[in-house]
This record gives sequence, structure tokens and C-alpha cells, in this order.
Amino acid sequence: SIINYVVLLKKKGLDSPDAPAYLEVLDRKSQRLKKLTEDLVEASKASTGSLPVHLERLGMVQLFQQALGEFEEKFEQNHLTVVPRFPPDELWIMADGRHLWRVIDNLLGNCNKYTQEGTRIYADIFRQDGRAVLSIKNVSRQQLNIPAQQLMERFVRGDESRTTEGSGLGLSIARSLTELQGGQFNIDIDGDLFKVFVSFPEAPALPVPAI
Repeated sequence: SIINYVVLLKKKGLDSPDAPAYLEVLDRKSQRLKKLTEDLVEASKASTGSLPVHLERLGMVQLFQQALGEFEEKFEQNHLTVVPRFPPDELWIMADGRHLWRVIDNLLGNCNKYTQEGTRIYADIFRQDGRAVLSIKNVSRQQLNIPAQQLMERFVRGDESRTTEGSGLGLSIARSLTELQGGQFNIDIDGDLFKVFVSFPEAPALPVPAI
């Protein structure tokens, strides 16, 4: 597309009445190419373990709530309602804050792009067998017609019609970054219901200061 529109601009010139529309397309397509390139570089680094990891004690509930706040306006625009269910006490894990934020950002971005408009997104954080688990469930806008494992491969998307401009790298990056931090990443497909589970071992309790 970029090459074709450059050719058109060369033929018609920048003074053409069509030039502003062509430039707008060039800007949009080049920004998409830039994002795709960045995602590909990050996916390669994450999958090969070449990204630095700085583990720290993090509250999974607090971090996820902050991310939900970032997406509140976007969800409202698509008439999506988040139904959260969090434990009364914080669940602490050892993770890299920047990488874990990217994982959550990718998952919520997927929800925003692919969830059926006017439906609910269920977000749960709970304790299970010594692990802190984040579960996100949503109804897909498009038919999910591929195996769950295949959906985590690079450049694979669940909507064959490809009506959105996703790179197909979001879930692959999220899984690689999760595993890079010592976590587990799994997805499950039940009809049109998409479910993702991200879990980390609970962090050891902090020592009680001596009185």
C-alpha cells in the first residue's frame, strides 16, 4: 500500500486534490508498519530470552486495576462492560513490572479489538495452589475457528476476515514475556468464549519486623 500510494503521488503531484487523502493513508500505513516492526523485534527478543528481567515484589490486583483504568474510555466506546472479581487482600508476586504491564496491556488490547460489542469482559484474580492467577474471559466478535494453541503462534489471529489491523503478535509476545518472568500463560476456547489465564507463584511473605 505504501509503495502504491507513493507511485500515485509521484504521478499526480503534491498539488493534486487527491494528495491529502493519499498522505493520510501513507501516514496510517507507515505507523502500522512501525508498530509491526517494533512488535516483531520485541517478540524475537522475548522468545529468545534476550530481554533483561528485573524481578520485584508486585501486587497483581493493583497493577491490573491500573491497567483497567487506562482502558476504561476505550471499553466505553465499544460498549464493553468489565466485571471484575478480586480478592479482599492483595496477591503478591515476583515479576518485572514493565514486562507484566505489557502482558496485561496486550490482553486488554485484544479484548478491546476482538470482543463482541455490547458484551461483558470477566476479569478475575484469585489464589490457586500457591499461585496468583489472572483470568480474563470475553465473547469473540468473530468466530474462533482455530485451536487455542495455534492462536498463540506468531502472526496468527482468530478472525480470518482480518477486519482489524492487529499484527497477530500480541498473544505470542504476552506468552513469551510471561514465561520469561517465570510465569505460566494458557488460553482456552469454548465456542466463541475466549479465556486466558496468567499465573505466577505467590511471593514469600515479608518478614515481620522485630519489636
